Amino acid sequence: MIGIPATRWDVLLAIGAGGALGSLARYGLSVAMPHARGEFALATLLTNVLGCLLIGVLMAILTTTARPHPLLRPFLGVGILGGFTTFSTFVTDTLDAATTGRILGSLLYLAASVALCLTAVTTGLTATRAVRKGR
Repeated sequence: MIGIPATRWDVLLAIGAGGALGSLARYGLSVAMPHARGEFALATLLTNVLGCLLIGVLMAILTTTARPHPLLRPFLGVGILGGFTTFSTFVTDTLDAATTGRILGSLLYLAASVALCLTAVTTGLTATRAVRKGR
């Protein structure tokens, strides 16, 4: 036993199942949009921006729903979206571009990723709250 209360195994299973689905979706996107080392990593950027948009939507739903299902956030947020988005690949892609002589490109990729991801999560949150408020 690893010290997790028996009542929490459902949460771990939800996270694991969601993480598997999110990781498979990310892998599929990377196969569909491959890039060579040091080249612009469009698949990683799209993955992270889409994931941020969806986490904004999810957070708006969770914070405006009286009693969301207790496994909704672990499955969708931590699991699927956590498995789908990839900070480590973003950092590795940025470093690869910089170390292969594409300093300006790596800085632009870094700035664009942060700006687009912040914009996406804010857009998802704001738009979903507005739609839910209008119901």
